[in-house]
Amino acid sequence: MHPLDAELDIARRVARQAGAILLEVYATPFAVHDKAGGMGPVTEADERANAFIVEALRDAFPSDGVVAEESDNTSGASRFERCWFVDPMDGTQEFVNRNGEFAIHIGLAIAGKATLGVVYRPVGDTLYWGVVGQGGFVEHAKGRRALRVSDTAEPSALRLVVSRSHRSRLTDAVVRRLGITHEQACGSVGLKCGLLAEAACDLYLHVSDKSYRWDNCAPEAVLRAAGGILTDLGGTPYAYDGSELQNRRGLLACNAAAFEHVAPVVAGFAREAGILR
Repeated sequence: MHPLDAELDIARRVARQAGAILLEVYATPFAVHDKAGGMGPVTEADERANAFIVEALRDAFPSDGVVAEESDNTSGASRFERCWFVDPMDGTQEFVNRNGEFAIHIGLAIAGKATLGVVYRPVGDTLYWGVVGQGGFVEHAKGRRALRVSDTAEPSALRLVVSRSHRSRLTDAVVRRLGITHEQACGSVGLKCGLLAEAACDLYLHVSDKSYRWDNCAPEAVLRAAGGILTDLGGTPYAYDGSELQNRRGLLACNAAAFEHVAPVVAGFAREAGILR
C-alpha cells in the first residue's frame, strides 16, 4: 500500500463518473455560453461535471480544500495543507468542436506542490494517473502500462505538441532556434502532458497567460510521476498554495533529458516577448 492509494482510487473513480456526465451532454445538441471576463466557452457539461466532482471530493476528504474551475474560488487553497485542483473539462473548445480532445483533471497538491494527478479522456476511455515519486500509468482498452518520458536530449530531435488554437510567434521562434521539425496538435493540456508522459512527444509550450492552476495541477503530477518536468516559461515551478491561481508566466513541459537545453532558449524568448519580467 502506498500512502495515497485511497486518494488515487477515489480520484480515478470520480473522473470516470464525471466522464459519463460529459458524454451524456456530448450526445445532445448542447448550448454554448461565453464565460464572464472573456474566459472562454462553457457548457452544461462543464457545470454538471464540476458540481459532481466537487461534491464527491468534499464528501470523501472533508478536511481538504477544493479549487475548481466552475466554482467560486475566492476561498483559495491557502488555508489547506492539502488541496484538490479540479478542471471538470479541460478543452471545452474541443468539446464544442466535437473532436474528442477534452479531458477531466483531478489533481491533489500537498504543501503547495502537485503530488497526485488523474487526467481522463472520456472519448476513447483513456486514463492517465500518477503520484510524484511513485510512478504513473496509462489505462485504456488495450490494458495498462507504466508511464515514462522519453530520454531524447538532442533539441532538434524533440517532438513538439502544440495547441489547436492560436499559434504564437514565441513558439515559432523556439522551433526555429532548436531546429525542431516534428510537431503534432492536440487539445487539452492534460492530454498533451499525457503524450509526454507516455513518450509519444517530448515538449509542450503554452505561451499565453490564459491558463490556471486547475489546468496544470493534475497534468504536472502525472508528468513528474513519469520523470518529466513542468514549470513556467522561465523554468520556475508553480506553487499550488493559493497565493495565485492564474499562470501568468505560461507553461513549459519537457522530458528531463532535454530540459536544460530547452529551458534557457524558451526563457530568453519569453523575456523578449515581455512574458517574463
